[in-house]
Amino acid sequence: MNIETALKEAMNIEGALGVALVDWDSGMPLGTLGGGKYLDLELAAAGNTEVVRAKMRTMASLNLNDTIEDILITLGKQYHLIRLMTDANGALDRSKANLALARHHLKRIENDLSI
Repeated sequence: MNIETALKEAMNIEGALGVALVDWDSGMPLGTLGGGKYLDLELAAAGNTEVVRAKMRTMASLNLNDTIEDILITLGKQYHLIRLMTDANGALDRSKANLALARHHLKRIENDLSI
């Protein structure tokens, strides 16, 4: 599966508002879909990259020998789900989304994605 197909698959998740595949070294999106007036995906990509970096630093400081699967940020009206594969993140409308199914769907997309 290529990036465009992966983004389209992720946008098929119930409640999806936007999705980005992000290079976590630079914070730059490799591809985005959705967003619009509800979500600036380039800004979200850069900000969520900082969240991932902060967690990686914390894990290193704690000498944790582990990896991050995903990070969930809950807002009043949205979920921001950051899944570390080759780094994808997305936003879901909380009133429509099933978080467990979204995580499962993203894991399936991760397994099929080739960059």
